[in-house]
Amino acid sequence: MERITILHTNDLHSHFENWPRIRRYLKTTRQQVMADGATVYTFDLGDHVDRVHPVSEATNGQQNIQLMNQIGYDGVTIGNNEGLGFVRAQLDHLYDHANFPVILGNLRIPDTHELPDWAIDHRLLTTAAGTRLLVLGLTAPYHLTYPLAGWQILDVQPTLAALLHRFAGQFDVCVLLSHLGLDVDRLLAKRFPQVTVIIGSHTHHLLPHGEHDHQSLLAAAGKFGRYIGKIELSITPDHQVKSAVASVTETATLPVADGDTAEITSLQDLGESILSEQRVANLPTAMEADPTGQPRLVREGLHAIAEYAGTQAAILNAGLFLQDLPSGVVNQNQLHQLLPHNMHVMTVTLSGYDLWRLVQEFELARLFLRRFPQKGMGFRGKIFGELNYLGLAYDAVTHQVTWRGEPLSPTRQYRIAMVDHYLFIPFFPTISIVGKNQILYDDLLREVFAQYLARHYPLT
Repeated sequence: MERITILHTNDLHSHFENWPRIRRYLKTTRQQVMADGATVYTFDLGDHVDRVHPVSEATNGQQNIQLMNQIGYDGVTIGNNEGLGFVRAQLDHLYDHANFPVILGNLRIPDTHELPDWAIDHRLLTTAAGTRLLVLGLTAPYHLTYPLAGWQILDVQPTLAALLHRFAGQFDVCVLLSHLGLDVDRLLAKRFPQVTVIIGSHTHHLLPHGEHDHQSLLAAAGKFGRYIGKIELSITPDHQVKSAVASVTETATLPVADGDTAEITSLQDLGESILSEQRVANLPTAMEADPTGQPRLVREGLHAIAEYAGTQAAILNAGLFLQDLPSGVVNQNQLHQLLPHNMHVMTVTLSGYDLWRLVQEFELARLFLRRFPQKGMGFRGKIFGELNYLGLAYDAVTHQVTWRGEPLSPTRQYRIAMVDHYLFIPFFPTISIVGKNQILYDDLLREVFAQYLARHYPLT
């Protein structure tokens, strides 16, 4: 029997505290497998970069690529943190210095419908024994936001069907690098028996022993580098898969070496040092944060997004602002710590009646959300926090909503600024049902806030 071992990582999200042990395990295991006469391949499933870490923010992900270059990956695909955490001009250069191929079948340049220069839609690998592996990569198709970031995103099933048809007869084993989520992986296993192995990610699921679904083996290794995945295939002399076994190794069980702590700390220090050198504004007084109140930081934030969007009203939750800003010169490192979220300003246009209904939704959810531990959808804080309005007011006794002191006109159109996060969470359905929504994708929320502070509190 021929033996093929696949090692895989996913959804690191710039959690570099696990990286030294991951690197050692991958290199050591690769050497051991090869010494034992087996073939070994190593893949990453995306979301390695997360701009919540200062060095990923400061280097536009280039430090992540340098770390990935240490592994010798045989292929990676991208996650939404790479695909949507950067605009197209940034993503076009993320992999300039990568020593590994980016395998991605469902992202295109809108004008030409061609793959970007930094990606390939497949990789064909042949072992010494002659077994042919077709490696494909697909990422979660966010149809609303990928066009805003400058890309055309393709549906998963038609793309996979076309690729399997195109390479029919040219492979013995098909490995799919999936940044699609467990539910989609299970669906693909049922509909595409040609896919031998689906290595999963995106939903941060952990399959300690894999999962056999029809002809396919599903594998997944959780999130944040807490686990490393391993797949072992036994191949017959006529290149058929005899057995497929998946397992994971918990990173915390691996030994720590001298220098690990220093390496991890140095990445944090490097990012903070670069960002700290970028001065933004000079504040005459301190601005306090309070997730359950109406602090000055939120009031300034409301004015910032209203100015940016050109609206007379705005809505923000206080939990977005994670710490105080002291008086004096403010730098990008402080703003990154203040607003680490991967979210954008959005305008929502509603009739007076629909705006009244939206405010009722806000008010009904207010007490619940005040201390609600919100996670995901670009949010990198702890709790959602208190809702704050600019230009809007609500009377809890009469349920009346006023716009800049005047009662709402049911048929008039009103345009409000908020964050796109509200579109993706389930608490405010009016936004997605009847709102005319425009996400302003050029700048992240912290960049909008930095521009506002620079205008109103300029450096001398």
